[in-house]
Formats: sequence, structure tokens, C-alpha cells
Amino acid sequence: MAYRVMEHVRTTDFTTGSIPKHLIAFATPMFIGNLLQAAYNTVDSIWVGRFLGPRALASVSVGFPIIFGLIALVTGLTMATTTLVSQYYGARRPDMVSAAISNGLTLLTIMGVVMAAVGYLLRWPLLRALRAPDDIIEAAASYLGVYTLGFAPSFIYNVVSSILRGLGDSRSPLRFLTYATVMNIILDPIMIFGLGPIPRMEVAGAAWATVISQVFAAALAIAYMVGRLKIGTRLRDLARLDWNLTKLTVKIGLPAGAQQTLVSLGMMVIMSTVNQFGSVVVAGSGVGSRLEQFGHLPAFSVGLAVTALVGQNLGAGRHDRVSEVVKWGMLLTCSITGALTVVVQAFPTAVLSLFTKDREVLAAGTVYLRWISLGFVPFAAMFALTGVLRGAGDTLPTLFITLGSLWLVRVPLVRVLARTALGVEGVWMAMASGPFVGLLLSYAYYRSGRWKQKAIVSRRPVVGSAADLATTDDIQ
Repeated sequence: MAYRVMEHVRTTDFTTGSIPKHLIAFATPMFIGNLLQAAYNTVDSIWVGRFLGPRALASVSVGFPIIFGLIALVTGLTMATTTLVSQYYGARRPDMVSAAISNGLTLLTIMGVVMAAVGYLLRWPLLRALRAPDDIIEAAASYLGVYTLGFAPSFIYNVVSSILRGLGDSRSPLRFLTYATVMNIILDPIMIFGLGPIPRMEVAGAAWATVISQVFAAALAIAYMVGRLKIGTRLRDLARLDWNLTKLTVKIGLPAGAQQTLVSLGMMVIMSTVNQFGSVVVAGSGVGSRLEQFGHLPAFSVGLAVTALVGQNLGAGRHDRVSEVVKWGMLLTCSITGALTVVVQAFPTAVLSLFTKDREVLAAGTVYLRWISLGFVPFAAMFALTGVLRGAGDTLPTLFITLGSLWLVRVPLVRVLARTALGVEGVWMAMASGPFVGLLLSYAYYRSGRWKQKAIVSRRPVVGSAADLATTDDIQ
């Protein structure tokens, strides 16, 4: 497929101009978008926690490690799509940009259907494996069963967003997500408590509100692609995979996806430990983790901006600008995250009270937040550094960084400290240690400079189609 992407889509050339200006302009819409995406689950938790009680809140919270585990691999593939699109755009290869877009859309749609089926069919055994408390497991299975139905539209929205980010457009995904989030906010009370012909569905209703909103976001994203990229007459191209591009996407995305999978599995192991302390602690850590998401949003937003800027500049052969991207990216993300850490440390109970009035849950969540927030700044710095690696297509080291920080430090410490007099507070202390180790490992690899030799493409014309991609010396 060789439709001319750059003629129809808002793009930004990151290979010239002010780097801090590019970072701020690109990261700001993404930050707002990530904020809205986090609001999906947060709004569910607020309605459920304040009006259905601590057990219902725990039933929503206990399934999230499973959800994250199921979408982890796909997250890596969307990152790979951003890397490919940004580097081909930087190399001025519109033919390959188009091919990467088609392949990414097809691949992620297929993966969405597969993950939805896996999640729905295995929800009960997975919840039992997590040692979900008996008093919440039925409601948790109900919520999880509905939530997984939204995987396919969610993946479609995210791959379109990754494509647009690679082209330098972070504003269009924000529009789609804004409309979908508003819909979710409106639907939550209707689906939870019922209205007219819609019956009261409680926690399952919260999941249905999210799924419907995800379908809406995907529909807006596809409509944009059809309208702007003129793919409506080329649907046959979206019905098949390019094998060589798929291999390259998997080569880049698999380590990043495996990293996310390891994170999710680690959180499942940790959650199985936390679940032993009862539903109050589960609910407290659940609302705390919702707020933790917001503490990580600057890291995710700036890190993805770093990925796009590094990808374009490497594709254009502008290695001189990459170090500036890193410097400004670190300064921006650590400053914002540091301010958020101060707020969370000063007012943890105040922000938690949005979710619940239960004093025991508030107390448990406050202890969780005070410890976990200590890792916000090192996590932000680590994500900026790994954003450089993702932009270069060098994603395998991120897998080993996760192995070191999570599985060699955090998970063993959780298991050990949970058995001491510290109890669940020892679990939170162990979890807070992970980002510090990850930052040290990320910085060491970044300083090695090995990632500089991992760029996927170089800026020179290549004759041939996507099928020729894997045989050209553009691939390092």
C-alpha cells in the first residue's frame, strides 16, 4: 500500500527546531490523553467505591493485574509501531510509513480478538491463582469477563495512537479519548445503578461503561484513518499481514512486550501476597494504585515523546540532537514528577477520600501511597532513558532491566518482608525499591552507547516494497 500518508495527516518534523519546545508541545496532549485514559478505570473505582462499598471496590481492583498481563505483549507491539513509523518518517520513506501503518492495524486487531478470548475464558482460574478473597471473587469475575470484551477496540485505538505519535501528531488521539472519557463518565452511573430499560448491573455495569466507551474511541480513530489517510478504498491491504514487516515489528516489540508481561506477572505475584491480608488491604492498595497511575503519567508522556523524537532524529541521521532530547526529557519529567510526589506525600488521605469513605480502607491506602510515591521520580528518569532505547529500536535491554529491578529485587523482597513484623507495610517498602534499581541499570546501559548502533533505518532511498524490507541493509 503506498497511499501518501504525509499529505493527509498532521505531522511534525522533530529533526529541526527547538527540542524542549517539541517535547513540551508533543508531551502535553499525550499527558492529557494519558490522564483521560487513567480516568477510565479511576471513574469506575470512584463510583463503585463510594456507592457499592469496600468489597465491590476490592472486586474491581483485584482483576487489574490480570488485565495488564493480558495487554502487556500488545503494548510492546504498539511501541514497535511508533518506532517504525517515526524512523521511516525521519528517513523520508512515505512508502514504508504507509506499509507500517497497514501492518500495525492488522496485527493489533488480530491480537485484540485473541487476548479478549483468552481473558474471558480463563478469568476464573486466573483469579483463583491470584488467591482472590472468596467474598469478592464472583463480582471480580463478572467485572473481568465484561472488561475483556473491550480489548479489540482498545487495541485498535492504541495502535492508531501509536501511528499518529510516530508521525508527530499527539493531538488527534487526545480528541478521540476526550470524547470517549466523557461518554464513560456519563455511562458509569447509568450502567451501575440502572436507568429505564437498563437494569442495575453494579460492578459489571462499570465494566460495560468502559467497553462501550472503548468501542467509541476505536470508531473515532478508524473514522480518522479512513478520512485522512484515504484507506477506505484499500481495505484489502488491511486484511493481510506483510510477513517481513510483522517479523520486524515482533523483533522490536517482543522484548518491550515481554518486559510489560514480566511487570504484570510480577504484580500478580505481589498481588497474591497482598490478597492474603484481606479485602480491606486489597481495596486500600487498589485505590492507592489508581492514584499511583497519575503519578506515573508524566513519565509515560515524556518517555513516549522522547521515543518519537529519538526515532525521527535517528532515522534522519541527526545523532547530535539525541543527547539534547535526553537532557531536556529528563529535566522535564523529573521536575513534574517531583512536584507530584510532594503533593502525594503531603495530602494522601485527602486524595484517597475521592474513592471511599471507609476509614480502614483510607488508612491502608495512605500507607501504600506514602511508600510507593517515593519511587515516582526514579521511575520517571528510568522511563525517559528507556524511551531513548525504544526510539532506537533497541528494546531487548529493557527486558533485562525489568528482570533485574523487578524479579531480582522487588518480588523477592516482597515475599521476604511480608513474613516479617512489617507485614503489608514491608510489601510496600519492597515495591518502592524497584524504580531505584531500574534507574541505575537504565543509566548504565544508556551511557554505554550501544543503542546508537541499533537504528532500524538509515536515511537513503531504498528501491522495493515492504516485502523487500528484511533483505535491505537499512535494517541493522
